[in-house]
Amino acid sequence: MIQNIELQSNTITQWEADSIYYEFSAAVAPKLPQIPCTTFGAELHQQGATGIIPLDLSRQLQSIAPATSPLISASFLRIRPQESLKTTSPATAQLFYVIRGRGKTESEYGIREWSKGDLFTFPCCGEVIHSASEDTAIYWVTDAALVNYLGVRATQPRFQPCFFPGSRILSELKQIAQEPGASKRNRIGVLFGSKATQLTCSLTHTLWALMVYLPGGTEQKPHRHNSVALDLVIDAPESAYTLVGKSLDEEGNIINGERIYWKSGSVFVTPPGLWHSHHNDSEQDAFILPIQDAAFQSYMRTLDQRWR
Repeated sequence: MIQNIELQSNTITQWEADSIYYEFSAAVAPKLPQIPCTTFGAELHQQGATGIIPLDLSRQLQSIAPATSPLISASFLRIRPQESLKTTSPATAQLFYVIRGRGKTESEYGIREWSKGDLFTFPCCGEVIHSASEDTAIYWVTDAALVNYLGVRATQPRFQPCFFPGSRILSELKQIAQEPGASKRNRIGVLFGSKATQLTCSLTHTLWALMVYLPGGTEQKPHRHNSVALDLVIDAPESAYTLVGKSLDEEGNIINGERIYWKSGSVFVTPPGLWHSHHNDSEQDAFILPIQDAAFQSYMRTLDQRWR
């Protein structure tokens, strides 16, 4: 039995000034701001001066720094021909995907030339300089939202830089798509990895990236997971779309789903825990690049990936 204890006001210390006591049942499931199903259009990187264009949902998420999800910060980098752009980040991991253009990136790890369709990563590092020889747009994704939330800065590289040429990515996809039974899989895609993160079969310790191939006239059945997906539409007809909803009917179809139409070069956010399926009603093939915090979720054993 808990005894009555009388507290004297003069015994309250400075360390107790910010202390709060919650009743368990009222606070065990706090009502956090919902992650909105948002689209960032390709027009953001198709015109204007060279610069960084944050895909920022920090106001909706009540984050203390720019963020696209609670763990991930994403931006478009627009670089005009013969110009350069410097980027820095407190993140443990950085991913760059070349939406269009050609150029090179200089960092403490050396110089890396790139062109449309290439994907490359850096661990924590200092200033990075991107120089373009033609009009360029790059999708830049980091785990800065997580490190900013924690109030820390990455100081020790946890993996080596990786480079995935666009031609090799398409070759791997073609091979996977031709495997027996590929059309019956929940997704036809190639997942990017690193030797340092083979435990979680992921690109970095926090970031997970998958190139998805959606052939014309096909659909990919619903699945769901506890990670937030930031989906970059690589190339798609306007009739391709993702259907997002909270529940399924008895046949495994999404009930009252919201359609998010794919537009090449745009990014849309798929909130966690929602069922989502991909649909392509045209004869043109489509490609999409979901990037998620699934690597971190997998390591925590909380991803809870489910398929239909």
